[in-house]
Amino acid sequence: MKIRFYQKLDKGRWLGFMIAILAAYILSDANTDTQAIGWGMACISCLMWIYFAVKDKDIPRACMELMYMLLAMRAVYNWMIG
Repeated sequence: MKIRFYQKLDKGRWLGFMIAILAAYILSDANTDTQAIGWGMACISCLMWIYFAVKDKDIPRACMELMYMLLAMRAVYNWMIG
């Protein structure tokens, strides 16, 4: 895809980006009590990016985000139950 397709970024993409940044910030902290929250936010961000990738007809990016979301869901499960 060429850069001209991204000239009009909607607010949803910026929100997904900010959620991803916040999730990475929480996950990079040494506090294990907030890890499930960070992984949960990562799930939300990935779900948003999967939607945007499908909307853009970018299936490889959607598959990559789907894989990351499934692993993030596994991490939430491990932190909450394990």
